[in-house]
Amino acid sequence: MRRKLSKHIKTLSGYLPGLMTLLLFLSGNAIAFSADRQITGTVVSSEDKNPLPGVTVIIKGNNTAGTSTDAEGKFKLTVGENATLILSYIGYVSQEIVVGAQSNLSIALDPDQKQLAEVVVIGYGTQKKGDVTSSVASVKSEDFIKGTVRDAAQLIQGKVAGLRITTPSGSPTSNTQINLRGINSINGTSAPLILIDGIPGDLNTVAPEDIESVDVLKDGSAAAIYGTRATGGVILITTRRNRTGSRSTIEYSNYVNIQTIASRPKLLTGDDYRQKIKEGIDYKDYGGNTDWLSEIMQKPVSHNHNLTFFGGNSTTNFTGSVNYRNWEGIFLRSGQNRFTGRADLNHAMFNNKLKTNLQIINRVTKTKGAVSPGPENNDEAYGYIYRQAMIRNPTDRVKTENGKWQERDGYFYENPVSRIYESDYDASFKEMRMSGSLDYAPISDLNFKLLVSNVQNSNLEGGSTSFNHTNTLLNNQNATAYRNTYANNQNLLEFTGNYAKSFGKHRFTLLGGYSWQDATYETFSASNWDFPTDAYDWNNLGAGGALQKGQAVMSSNKNKWQLAGFFGRLTYSLDEKYLFMASVRREGSSRFGFNNQWGTFPAASVGWRISKEKFMESLTGVSEIKLRAGFGVTGTIANNPYMSQISYNFDRSQGAFIGGKWVPGFIPARNFNPDLRWEKKEEINAGVDFGFLKNRINGSVDFYSRKVKDLLYNFPVPVPPYLTNSMLINAGTMENQGLEVLLNVVPIQTTKLQWNSGFTYSTNRNKLVSLSNDQFEAANDFFDAGYTGEPIQVSTHRVKVGEPIGRFFVLKSVGLDEKGGWLIENKDGKVISIADAKPEDRQYYGNGIPKHILGWNNSVRYKNFDLAVNMRGAFGFDILNFQSMFYNNPKNKAYNMLSTAYDPIGGKVLNNDLVYVSNYIEKGNYWKIDNVTFGYTLPANLIKGMKNARVFVSGLNLITITGYTGIDPEGVSMTGFAPGSDQRDKYPTTRTFTAGLSVTF
Repeated sequence: MRRKLSKHIKTLSGYLPGLMTLLLFLSGNAIAFSADRQITGTVVSSEDKNPLPGVTVIIKGNNTAGTSTDAEGKFKLTVGENATLILSYIGYVSQEIVVGAQSNLSIALDPDQKQLAEVVVIGYGTQKKGDVTSSVASVKSEDFIKGTVRDAAQLIQGKVAGLRITTPSGSPTSNTQINLRGINSINGTSAPLILIDGIPGDLNTVAPEDIESVDVLKDGSAAAIYGTRATGGVILITTRRNRTGSRSTIEYSNYVNIQTIASRPKLLTGDDYRQKIKEGIDYKDYGGNTDWLSEIMQKPVSHNHNLTFFGGNSTTNFTGSVNYRNWEGIFLRSGQNRFTGRADLNHAMFNNKLKTNLQIINRVTKTKGAVSPGPENNDEAYGYIYRQAMIRNPTDRVKTENGKWQERDGYFYENPVSRIYESDYDASFKEMRMSGSLDYAPISDLNFKLLVSNVQNSNLEGGSTSFNHTNTLLNNQNATAYRNTYANNQNLLEFTGNYAKSFGKHRFTLLGGYSWQDATYETFSASNWDFPTDAYDWNNLGAGGALQKGQAVMSSNKNKWQLAGFFGRLTYSLDEKYLFMASVRREGSSRFGFNNQWGTFPAASVGWRISKEKFMESLTGVSEIKLRAGFGVTGTIANNPYMSQISYNFDRSQGAFIGGKWVPGFIPARNFNPDLRWEKKEEINAGVDFGFLKNRINGSVDFYSRKVKDLLYNFPVPVPPYLTNSMLINAGTMENQGLEVLLNVVPIQTTKLQWNSGFTYSTNRNKLVSLSNDQFEAANDFFDAGYTGEPIQVSTHRVKVGEPIGRFFVLKSVGLDEKGGWLIENKDGKVISIADAKPEDRQYYGNGIPKHILGWNNSVRYKNFDLAVNMRGAFGFDILNFQSMFYNNPKNKAYNMLSTAYDPIGGKVLNNDLVYVSNYIEKGNYWKIDNVTFGYTLPANLIKGMKNARVFVSGLNLITITGYTGIDPEGVSMTGFAPGSDQRDKYPTTRTFTAGLSVTF
């Protein structure tokens, strides 16, 4: 099988250049046609009387004779006697005009906003909203979140029920966290598949300003068409394109913003230290008064610019966009700039029977700043700096009298400002995405589409520390440096055929297709230390003395995988009342064992539009009532391409018996498992879509139940017969149930004033059902997750069979004894001293996964003024406040602490070593007034040549109503099996104020 897959990719690589060349050739060729007698005409919009370029004009009964309007909305056409013209234009109502004796026509087309709003993107195509039988959410650009937006996910934050989007970090380099309908895997990913115009990508592939719509396939019946990649759901991002061939247009938008920390922790000051010394408390007073958090922070100013071009006609049109973003962080020397360019060319020929598309997206991201001594995540480096600023003695100084950095002895006790200025970090990420498609319709009801793409990205990063860095003082490593790089190359080929037919009350579509995807990933890293000078940075790694000592590090890696799939889908509608959809995907992957490389993923859903029935005709206030139900199977693929294969590590001092012979240097690292396969998620979804009062009240309600089988889990196995004592095996089951509600209301709608309001609600329950199969049983019926870090060093969560996911596992504290030590409730319910507590006294306490997630979005427009207010909240969950656990304890006088550390607990002051107890688990309920944007649209034609102009101001993360005492109840991890952990080493969340403008010419 693997040989066949490799053969396919070699063949594909050979064809890709030829396919791209063919697309370019066809894009430059068209055929013209002519007829007999000539008339002229002008087509405008009935709404604003502006000319409409690219309107298709054909002669009724003769689809091969026609033309389109030019940039001024004018056309010429030769017609015969008694001719009738059919005019069509996307977004407008089609119109028939009898020519008669007229030779010069003036025609006005009416906008059809309903038609635009009803179309949603589904897998490998589009569908009218009224025909959708699955759980699909669609958000158009006019409903996106306004102001400063981090990535594509933040555009729809709080607008899709069941899709939780949070921003746990204020770093300019971090992304949003995204989760749809809960946790669905242990060792796989729960992240959704993200497709940009049908091609896999990520939330930052295109600039938010370049996105036209975001569609979310939420349930299994909608997502099963994507097979093994779709258990976490599918997010379809559609970019802006000049599909209608409008007249040449230039759009420019920009904004500038400033940030502050969302909530600043209150620490003891230098004056507080001196007061405590007077009270007899043993603190060191170095004579200063330093606000260490202020020393490492700045007032960042960031800006964003976007320029978009539209041009062409109905035959050939193009879209081009350029986006530049320069963001600074609230920490000194933290920032990132990003350039994204996109070019999209469309060409139609042979009377629109053949359509071609070429798209190129180029993205370059550069990050500069400070870094930790080793090749770690840069946000983690700033998190450690934040920790040092929290614990630093406020009476100390930044520098000594002779201008050197002030350092002190102490365990993990370093000058945070010196760490920023005595280290350097530079990273450059580059991505080039090229894609092309041919869409051929030999007859009106049938079309074939070929899509090919190649995505190449690479990242090159380097980090170094100087002689004056604390790393030299603590570890005697005179200057350090490292260099990392990776390169990823991914190819995609998809061929689909789609047949649509209507006859009488019947309408159906039939889709069939083939998909091939492959990727090759390579990495290389090297590090060294003990340099003769710190001027080299990472540009002369060989000069480090650790190389001669055998302590320098170098590594490299390469992997590749292939994925092939055959798929089909049938949709059927009877009288627009009774709806049906069924799909199946047969998929093969090189990531799995030889015995299980192919799997089948079926799906089916039905719908009943009750509002179309005759007995509903008397209910004039009802616009839509549709019942839906569906079932679908999707999969989760293993992260590592080689988990089913034997693997050996190399160690010169050891060896192993391989094939009955002793082979020195090689150590078994992974067992052979030919039966390894993907996790399988089976999902049932039932829902209702409704609309009342001409859809001024509309929405949907969905209930779903998921069961994930064959969970990938590491089981202990005997040695021999196995080479190593653990193996990744498909065993275990997880269940997941939830309810989602969407409600949209238009309370006010007049010619001058309109108010739109939208509500979302979701709830989700997870449970681990089992951790075993017929052959293997886990050593325990639970596994632990999360970690407190030093010096406590215990896990924070436990996931147990038959129990909910997300629960904290902790010693339950019930107060303090007379000496200030913690009192604990043991496993028998008795109160004991924490000194007598045992590991088995830990118990479940609280849960980090919210039971209820809400959103409330409002947009108001009055004349030329507009106001958007977006609010979100989460309820019924708990947060482990690491900040309180580490800094609300006055025991260790060597470190600074929060000003509340001496507040009594039950009338007593804490006097206990740092421990993990339930006292630090708090209710996390919150409600945010998250985004408020106020804008004004200038009068039309105020400046000659300027079609539209708008200015706005915006605030992000403005107000948080909560009882949580930490920085931000949303700034916590929500993914994985340790949710609700508010880590101490973090880049705090920020509050952002923005001003911007957009202009159209």
